[in-house]
Amino acid sequence: MSDMEFKKPIVQNGTRILRPKEFNVILNACPTMDRKIMLQALLYTGMRYIEMVRFQVHPFWFDGDFIHLPEEANQKVMRTQKERWVRLNNQGKMTVKFLSSVQRAYPTYQAYGMALRNWARKSGLDPIGLNTKTLRKTWESWLIFIYPTRIMDITLSQGHTQVISLQHYMNMPFTEIERLEIKEFVQGWIGDDGHQILYRVSEG
Repeated sequence: MSDMEFKKPIVQNGTRILRPKEFNVILNACPTMDRKIMLQALLYTGMRYIEMVRFQVHPFWFDGDFIHLPEEANQKVMRTQKERWVRLNNQGKMTVKFLSSVQRAYPTYQAYGMALRNWARKSGLDPIGLNTKTLRKTWESWLIFIYPTRIMDITLSQGHTQVISLQHYMNMPFTEIERLEIKEFVQGWIGDDGHQILYRVSEG
């Protein structure tokens, strides 16, 4: 698949925000099932990379519905919450359960960013802006796009302030077709739609 088949990349403050089709391209390029699950866990939780690394060592932070991140999960000096509960939809819960069976550990922060760019290149996707923050920023952008009236819930789950979310994740140039595609990923996150979406392992 060539670059000509993709829309102009969305890059916000140096970090790529993925469109649904772009995420699927990278997912399909992951060489093993373990790597696919690890990629999806980063997306569906919206957690910081260091939080995910530490969560993989402490899977009991997941209670079956939420992931409770205690203070030691993230040592970021400027964080707005010392601890928080990460909200998941059904796809997120299933992904986190699969993650507990993955024996491979997440690589270093830098190595994962390189892996994302390599998977993109192999699929003909422009790697510009792809880094380890991409999945977290993509998820928050998708949530705000679908649930614009639930900013408080989103920021509490993500560990951001409402000001940061409004400044960085509003007004993304997603199309109406992409709205439907994004909804398939985030549906049920608030639990107000009565649907269960089948777990997505790989999709073209």
